Parts: sequence; structure tokens; C-alpha cells
Amino acid sequence: MLKAKISEIFQSIQGEGKYAGVKQVFVRFYECNMRCTWCDTPYAIGDVPGKFEEYSSEEVLSRIRELSQGCHSVSLTGGEPLVQKDFIKHILPSLRKMKIKTYLETNGILPLELKAVISDIDIVAMDIKLPSSTKCRSYWHEHEEFLKTALKKEVFIKTVISSDTTTDDILQAAELVGRFDRDIVFRAADLGAYDERRTIRVCCRSPTECRSQSRLNSPEMVCTLRPARFRLTRARLWIASVSWSVRA
Repeated sequence: MLKAKISEIFQSIQGEGKYAGVKQVFVRFYECNMRCTWCDTPYAIGDVPGKFEEYSSEEVLSRIRELSQGCHSVSLTGGEPLVQKDFIKHILPSLRKMKIKTYLETNGILPLELKAVISDIDIVAMDIKLPSSTKCRSYWHEHEEFLKTALKKEVFIKTVISSDTTTDDILQAAELVGRFDRDIVFRAADLGAYDERRTIRVCCRSPTECRSQSRLNSPEMVCTLRPARFRLTRARLWIASVSWSVRA
């Protein structure tokens, strides 16, 4: 019998990304293939033994049924859920029959695993892992291949920006996304002094123009990137020596 390692199943409010504020059932899969320095669920990445239970597909589906009333979707999260893609592929048709949307929260570096499940996924909440933030190696190629498949469904991008994040990493992420779709919603979470959610919307122009137009401490500055415009509302985000300010 196919079983999955699950850290927890619960109902709560989504706190990140495009769907922040909606009620979801969260299925947190145990184990991750990355070790981001700022991970907010270290108990679920696989370094701590015994922090999971084994669930059969019937047990997971039964628990989702119990919790799903009034919920927008079921969030398959982690850890990294695609590490257990065979189990996910097995339960997705049943979730479809339950008429509940499936929302995949993923680090965005397992493109082959995504291809195996994408047909029954409704929403992909994809991370772009900036190496200067994660302190892991770069995954630009994996992100590019992943996004090609994710675009078959609704997708938005998330990334974490810390005091160590480099401008070059942000420019490369913006350029990567913009090659596919300049209207993809791209949200940044700041781990610095201002712990706020901020939106990045894809637009156009060049890194040279971005750097030349940047003005420190400018409260109304909208920094144009190639191919993205950062709309970081109300607070300043410090990256290298540039203050990315925001207006609505």
C-alpha cells in the first residue's frame, strides 16, 4: 500500500502569495531536497527524525474531507511535496472528484516531478530560490524548466529576500520570469527589518536603466528591471546599496 510521510494536516488561513487570506486545508509533506538557511518549517525538511506519521491515501483523503468545508483549496506543502510525487499523483484524481481545488506549494526545482502531476493541479505557488538568500547553489535551469510546465496551469511566483540578497539575483529572477510571461504575479517576502509582503509585477526595460535610475531613500521610486517592475508597497527594502522603495 502506497503511504506518505506527513508532518501535519490542518485547516488554516493561507498567509503567503496571491491567495493570502483564503481558508485552506494544509497537507504538509515531510522531507525536502533543499536546506534554505531561513527555512520556516525545519521540522518538516527531514533533518529531525520522527517528526512525521505515515498516512495511506485513504487516511489523507478522509482527513481532508473532515476539514474542507468552506475551504478554497487544499494546499500540498512541505517540506517539498514533489519529493513524494508518486503519492500526490495517486490522490489527485480523488481530490478532483471531491471538487476541491489543488494548490501546490513548491520550491520549483523538480520539473520532471511536476510534469507527472500537473494535469490534476489547479494552482502552482512556485518559489524562485535566490542563491544569495538560501545559501544553497543556484537553480536557474531547474526553475526555467519548472516554469515551462507550471504555465500550463495558474501559477504565481514567490521569493524570499534577506539582508544578504544581491541585486544580480533579483535581476536574474525577474529576467527568467519575464521571458515567459510579463504578467505573472511575483511576490517577495522580506526577512529584513520590514517584515511585509510586497508585490513584484512583470513589466520591461533594462538592468542598466534600473541601476542608473535608482535613488537611495526615494519614497516614490518605482525601480524598473528587465523585465520586471518592483512595486514594494509602503516600506523600503534594502538590497546591496540600493533602496527599493515602493508605491501602490
